[in-house]
This record gives sequence, C-alpha cells and structure tokens, in this order.
Amino acid sequence: MAHTTLGITGATGRIGGAVSRRLEERGVAHRLLVRSPHRVASHVAAANGLLDAATMDFADPDGAAESMAGLDTVFLVSASESADRKQQQLAMVEALSRAGVRRVVYTSFAAPAPDATFTFARTHYATEQAIERAGLEYTFLRDNFYLDVFPDFVSADRVLRGPAGDGRVAAVARADVVDAALAVLLDPRGHERAAYTLTGPSALTLDEMARIMTRVTGQDHRYEPETLEQARASRAGYDPEPWQMEGWLSTYTAIASGELSRVTNDVQMLTGHPPRSLEDVLRGA
Repeated sequence: MAHTTLGITGATGRIGGAVSRRLEERGVAHRLLVRSPHRVASHVAAANGLLDAATMDFADPDGAAESMAGLDTVFLVSASESADRKQQQLAMVEALSRAGVRRVVYTSFAAPAPDATFTFARTHYATEQAIERAGLEYTFLRDNFYLDVFPDFVSADRVLRGPAGDGRVAAVARADVVDAALAVLLDPRGHERAAYTLTGPSALTLDEMARIMTRVTGQDHRYEPETLEQARASRAGYDPEPWQMEGWLSTYTAIASGELSRVTNDVQMLTGHPPRSLEDVLRGA
C-alpha cells in the first residue's frame, strides 16, 4: 500500500465515488472512508496498492477519528439527510481534529446561512462555522442544487410540481462538482480558506426546465406551480417526518426566494471548462 494521506468519505456514493475513481485513474493513493468496507474490499484488492478502506459512519465519530488517523486531507461529503444531521456533522468536525487531519474539502451548499430558506443549508452553515472554529485548513465547495435531480422531480405524467413560483435556480451538474473537487484536491495551492459557489451556466425557472426537457426528450413536460398548502398535501401520502417535509418544501421555496439564482464562474475557474447545462445533463454529456 502506498503511503496514504488523503481520505475520501462517501466513496460508494455519486460524488465521493466519482472523485475516488478519478483519483485512482491518476495513480493518487487514498483511503476510502465508507460505512461498510467489505463493500469495496474487492475493488481495494484490485487497485495495485493505491487504495485502502476504513469504516466511516457519521453516527460513530470516535470510530471515524480512528479511521482517519494519519490522514492529512479529507474530502468530506456531507452526511445523508436525517433528523440529527447537524449533530452528526458537528461531531465529525471534532473527529477530524482529534484524528490530526490538517485540511478538509467540504461539500457545502450555495448561500449557507442560519436563516436560509432551504432548511438543510442551515446545517451546512453550522458545519462551515465549526470547521473554521476548529482551525482546520479548508476549502468549501458550495454546490447549488444538482441539475441531475430535477428530472427525478418530474411525476409520471411529466409534470414538475412545487411551490417555486417563477424563481430561478443556478443548478449545477454533479459532474462539474466532481471536476471541481478533483482540481482542489490535486493542487491545493491558492485554495486555502476559500469558498467556491458551484453553479451551472444560467439560472432557470422550473418552467424553463420543463421546456428544455420537452425539447431534449421529445415528450411534453410542463411546470405546475403549487401553493405551500397544495405541496404539503400532495406529498403527505409519503408520510414523511416533519423535518423531511420541510426539507422537501424548502427545496422549492428556496428557489422562489431568489437565494439560489446567482450564477458564478467558479466551475470554469477551477476546472478550466465551462459548466454543463441542463441540456448537457439530459443528453448524458
């Protein structure tokens, strides 16, 4: 095993897994920090000594601290959404410090604030603050909503419904987040104590998204605005917990608020290529 000083959390997920694969392609040794190391055991064995794996569970910060021992840098993909996500992430920041990690690259969210409309953005704000207080070197990748998820929000009758009004969202492709993370991890110079807001090339309304989906797929899509009461009622059948319902609704109300409409050039600046559009994502570019 090569000497490993870099750890990747969420290495079986879409962001962490893609970053890990790209690092492996470049021959960069790293540790896969995953809930179940046995799931990646065969991959580690076939990686010619570039990879090792250790248990990483946000619900077990003591165990996580042991697993991160000896690492200099950790790519910290935010925890899965849960009722105690904030407490888990704050405990993980403490675990990073106890493990002696010097630098963290954290997947945060656009416009984090204690009173952000999107409820989960408040947790990202608290986590950023904890990382700063801990004295860690950091780079925050503040991702807007993922362009990739909006097709999943479309119902079986090809309607995009939600209380987003005519607000705009500068959503970003997951692939661009991966590219940005890779750039920062491979060359940390100039990215110390920096925060980047990762967006797509334009801010779209949901009506515009539906029209793009129609054009690309050849199937009619439309956007149907909902009131908060209608949105709450239409999702009640899933029997969500209160925190889940508020998170779902605030996905749309955050768009309506205008908080997520700012377009930046951070993807271009970090990766050297323009950000992917919704058309690119739909076509698999």
